[in-house]
Amino acid sequence: MTLDTFFHVDWTTMLTHLYRLGIAYLLAVPIGWDRQVSRRHFGLRTFPLVAVVSCGFMQVGMSVIGSTDGEARVMQGIITGIGFIGGGAIFKSQDSVSGTASAASIWNCGAIGLAVAFARFEIAITLSAINFIVLRFVGQIKETIDQNQDKA
Repeated sequence: MTLDTFFHVDWTTMLTHLYRLGIAYLLAVPIGWDRQVSRRHFGLRTFPLVAVVSCGFMQVGMSVIGSTDGEARVMQGIITGIGFIGGGAIFKSQDSVSGTASAASIWNCGAIGLAVAFARFEIAITLSAINFIVLRFVGQIKETIDQNQDKA
C-alpha cells in the first residue's frame, strides 16, 4: 500500500482550497496591517488568521455537509464564534469604550473568509477595501474631530 492510496488526496481540489485560503489571507492583510501600525491589540497575525480559518471551516463544511441547510448552519456557527472573538477586542473603561473598530474588523475578516470560500471574490474584495478605507481614512477624520472637541 502506497501513501497515495492511504491518503488519496485530490490534488486539484487541494490546490483550489489553497488558492482560496491564500486569497482570504491576502485580503485580510491590509486590515491587519492598519491595526498593527495603529498599535492596536490585534494586528498582522489575527486578522488574516480569522479570514483563513473562516474560509477553511466553510470549505470543510461545504465538502462534508453538501447541503444548503447544513452550509447555513456552519456559516451561522462561524459568525457566532467570530462575534465572541470580536467581543474580546472591546475594552470599556470608566468613561470610554475602545476596540469597537477592531471588533468589527475581526467580524469583517470572517465575512471575507466566508465569501472567498463560496468563490464570491467580488464581495470579499469589496469588504476588504471598505474596511481598509474606513480604518485608514475615517479613523483619521475621527481623531481630528476628537482633538477639536478636546480643545473646545
